[in-house]
Amino acid sequence: MSMNILSHFVILVLLLNSCSTHSEISHEKKSSTLPSHILEDYEQVWADEFEGTEIDMKKWNYRAEGSTRHYGIVSRNTIQLDGNGNVELRVTKDEDGKYYIGQLGTKGLFETTYGYFECRAKMNKQLGPHVAFWLQSPEVGNTSNNPEKYGSEVDIFEYHMKKPKTVHHNIHWNGYGELHKSIGREIGASDIETGFHTFGLEWTKEEYIFYVNGMETWRTSTAVSQRSEYMILSTELTGWGGKPELGNFPDAVVFDYVRVYKRKESTK
Repeated sequence: MSMNILSHFVILVLLLNSCSTHSEISHEKKSSTLPSHILEDYEQVWADEFEGTEIDMKKWNYRAEGSTRHYGIVSRNTIQLDGNGNVELRVTKDEDGKYYIGQLGTKGLFETTYGYFECRAKMNKQLGPHVAFWLQSPEVGNTSNNPEKYGSEVDIFEYHMKKPKTVHHNIHWNGYGELHKSIGREIGASDIETGFHTFGLEWTKEEYIFYVNGMETWRTSTAVSQRSEYMILSTELTGWGGKPELGNFPDAVVFDYVRVYKRKESTK
């Protein structure tokens, strides 16, 4: 066996072992220890493991409740803990053909600047919904094209079944009208439809670094917010994930945990 062939064989073995390891991680509940892929000077400052039977209202609020967002009506009735350490955000359809979606946010309860943000989640199965874990600024609607001051929407992950083997990372700023600006990246993920996976964002003063299953997938220094933001878990029916009438409901995204880490000198 030549050295070139041997080298390629070794690399292939290492990649297969890495894929096997990530597959095992994605199907087992992770411990709350510091993730190995972020800096050692981080420590956990906030977490929800979704234990018990009721949403912890000291950590979350029901976001946009009662409003209509595209095809869906936002309702707290779509959100529940399953008793096994997970929260389910469902998309439902009633007998009159109305669709209902759910969103949780930490606005006014936990807002921070910089850090590492991670969730572990299992994706939805139907065409129609898109699901997400994201950061939002209270002033993201400002159109002065100054995301450093007014913040950005940072979609740590978005997912839908119209592209079932793809994870979406997106950043939005400068309002949501005709002056809206955005940048994003689509990441291929062959096994994303099955089991649980982790999605992370390291946010520093200089850049955003995105992770899927502990592996870096994108980094950018575009529109980096320098102000405090809050977290959101959501389901949406906008048409981006396909026409809702093509899906069978109920459908759900399931979150196992959400955790936040900050550098030790920045925990206040």
